[in-house]
Amino acid sequence: MFRELVRAMLLGTGYELLEAADGKAGLACYRPGQIAVVITDILMPEMDGLETIRALRRIDPGVRIIATSGAGQAGSGYLSIAVKLGARRSLIKPFSRDELLTAFREVLAT
Repeated sequence: MFRELVRAMLLGTGYELLEAADGKAGLACYRPGQIAVVITDILMPEMDGLETIRALRRIDPGVRIIATSGAGQAGSGYLSIAVKLGARRSLIKPFSRDELLTAFREVLAT
């Protein structure tokens, strides 16, 4: 459901989207230099967002990541850790399309 929401928010912006069901699937399709921004949820099956961020940073230290979480107070703690691990931005769910696009553009500019 989260992926559908993000896809709907980004459709019509001119960005090409590639989706993965979880962190493990995302890592399998990640190619440095071909993916501009990775948006990851913190709570996912198979491989959570924190593990995904660590693995992506090992593959590509310059990877641009936006981490998201909707787990209330605990979620903001996870997002702080995500930023320490290398996410360039974090968003607490629910977020608006404008918030996502602003974060996306800021991360692309870095």
